[in-house]
Amino acid sequence: MLSPMNQAKDLTKEAPRSPRTRIGKYIILARAIDKGRALLAGTPGDYHFDCPLDNMLFGFKGVKGEEVRQKLAAGASDQEVAAWIDSQGLSKTPEEIKAWADGIENSSPYQNPEKKEWFSGECAKLGLDPAKTSLFDWLEADDKASYA
Repeated sequence: MLSPMNQAKDLTKEAPRSPRTRIGKYIILARAIDKGRALLAGTPGDYHFDCPLDNMLFGFKGVKGEEVRQKLAAGASDQEVAAWIDSQGLSKTPEEIKAWADGIENSSPYQNPEKKEWFSGECAKLGLDPAKTSLFDWLEADDKASYA
């Protein structure tokens, strides 16, 4: 088994995987894993593990970021982390996971009155129309701009 440091991306030099990238059935997980491994390796850059985005998944499944971090620290592979998440927390059917993932993937902070102004400002920095931009669209554009 590779150590987390050997698997870790250096997020000071490259972005984590897209939140759309699925491991097993889960969106967000690949990105969270990249950020967690980078944190353990000391190369998280400006990224944060166990952040509100990660907690969309962790909360949905009823697991804690610290538990996931411990799996990563033990050297768990992507598939091992996904299998662990499947077996822990709240039991979810494949249909529930798909419905949740589809909803999150298409969601936009622009629709939330408490986040609309912030999201509009962030989109403006990247030349994006906040009314037509999903959270994931913005994250991908922001990652691309950060490493251009």
